[in-house]
Amino acid sequence: MTLVNKMAGVDIYFRLLGYIKPYWLIFVISILGFMLFAASQPGLAQLMEYLVGAIETNSRSEDRYLIPLWLMGIFFVRGLGSFIGNYFLSRVSMGIIHTLRIELFNDLTRLPGRYFDSNNSGDLISRITFNVTQVTGAATEALKVIIREGFTVVGLLIYLFWKDWHLSLVFLAIAPLIGGVVAVASKRFRKLSNKIQLSMGNMTHVCSEMIHGYRVMRSFGGENYEKQRFLEVSKSNFRQSMKMVTTSAVSTPILQWIVASALGLLMFLALTFMDTDNSGAFIAYITAAALIPKSLRQLSEVNAKIQRGIAAAESIFEQLDQTPEQDLGTFETPRVKGRLEFREMSFAYNDREGNVLTDINLVVEPGQTVALVGRSGSGKSTLMSLIPRFYQHSVGHILIDGTDILDYSLASLRRQIALVNQDIVLFNDTVAGNIAYGDLADTQRDLVQQAAEMAHAMEFIEQLPEGLDTLIGEDGIRLSGGQRQRLAIARALLKDAPILILDEAMSALDTVSERKIQAALDEVIKGRTTLVVAHRLSTIESADKIVVMDCGRIVEEGTHAELLALGGHYAKLHSMQFKDEDETNEYR
Repeated sequence: MTLVNKMAGVDIYFRLLGYIKPYWLIFVISILGFMLFAASQPGLAQLMEYLVGAIETNSRSEDRYLIPLWLMGIFFVRGLGSFIGNYFLSRVSMGIIHTLRIELFNDLTRLPGRYFDSNNSGDLISRITFNVTQVTGAATEALKVIIREGFTVVGLLIYLFWKDWHLSLVFLAIAPLIGGVVAVASKRFRKLSNKIQLSMGNMTHVCSEMIHGYRVMRSFGGENYEKQRFLEVSKSNFRQSMKMVTTSAVSTPILQWIVASALGLLMFLALTFMDTDNSGAFIAYITAAALIPKSLRQLSEVNAKIQRGIAAAESIFEQLDQTPEQDLGTFETPRVKGRLEFREMSFAYNDREGNVLTDINLVVEPGQTVALVGRSGSGKSTLMSLIPRFYQHSVGHILIDGTDILDYSLASLRRQIALVNQDIVLFNDTVAGNIAYGDLADTQRDLVQQAAEMAHAMEFIEQLPEGLDTLIGEDGIRLSGGQRQRLAIARALLKDAPILILDEAMSALDTVSERKIQAALDEVIKGRTTLVVAHRLSTIESADKIVVMDCGRIVEEGTHAELLALGGHYAKLHSMQFKDEDETNEYR
């Protein structure tokens, strides 16, 4: 490990300990408790001197009451210090863990869409769950052992130097050896900890994919494939964990042997040079020296926890240091009219790849319904994602009512837009809670029901055990695809935003439901700027304007009749789609 990496590890650990500041008083109390515990150790050694002295001088009758009381007092102080130290340090440590978890989760709500695209959900979840528990080891157990056993070693060394500083120099001589073993072990622990965290993220990811896609797995006979996938990631985790155990199992005995060798040398020197006429002092000195290896062993074993904690904290701080979603706009408005304009706008997901959208010029007047059509991958959904700034364009302008969307505050901008995606997201909440979600949570019950009726969702909601108060399970698992989409449409309708985006909003609906919702939407879109992304061209023939996209560019725009007459891209798409539908109808 280079000096830079060592310092990085130290910096990370001290940054982690910086979370102690809000709990500094409790932390000081815990340190005082551990100092009491540490002080009891030399007290035991000194008690041995008085005990031997009492035996040698035949003063047992005088000391037979004092020595037991002294012993009881030492263990009372030891127990009190241990309780105070453990309890208050645990309060501090659990507070740190709670704070980190809240910061990580809250940070995810602020990070840009690009971050989620480049990190799989398993890693993000593992960071909040597993990685934070590793920090618990560094911030709780490790810190406790460092303080308690560190004070104990210091206290015993002070006692030894007080008794005979010449002999005690032996412990200073072995310090470089101990430091060398700890440095080598630390490098190994840190490397393995990073690999363990990566393997845990992979395990979480595989589990999450299997659980969410269990229907596909069973439909296509993917059980053995998923078992093999999980077996491989679990084996990887097992191998890395065993390497960690092996490193710890090797380093601890080596340190113990070094300390035992020093202790053996110390005993040889004590027997050779120390005044052995005072048996009590000799026994006390050897007792104090013999207590040091136990504390050093615990300090050496805690190194693995510290390195795991540092590796975990590194990944946590890496996320916390990410630049949040840019929100530099200050323009606020209660409600826009809905004029939308794209001026020479281009967009790329990253610098390595080419533009996904190029030279987009488009004007949508307030109250207009504009449909975007084109082959898959032509950029329709990406264009829609730029309007609420899920991604931020770098070339050109997108304006609402003549004001660049970058000048709007994110909260004000997104209040103007209701969005229904093809991939519906529902939460493990009631039907009403999913419709009246987020800023809509305080909406009156009758308005929630009205939105559900407009989306033709009350037809199935009334059949549910508790109606609007029925829990629908994780991601609406208890509902059909069409039912889930109708709830998402009801949510958008309840928001009553001036700009409505329907990105394949009716893709999971049957023909009857589609006609009902289309009729409802025909009423709802009046007075709203509506953008519709659709593959089924029959659903957008009445749009005020149809925009045809191909390879990230707008290649045609006009009404349904105008584009058919043009005989270009739209006419070909229309001809192919209706030919396919006619052939399908022939075989029904």
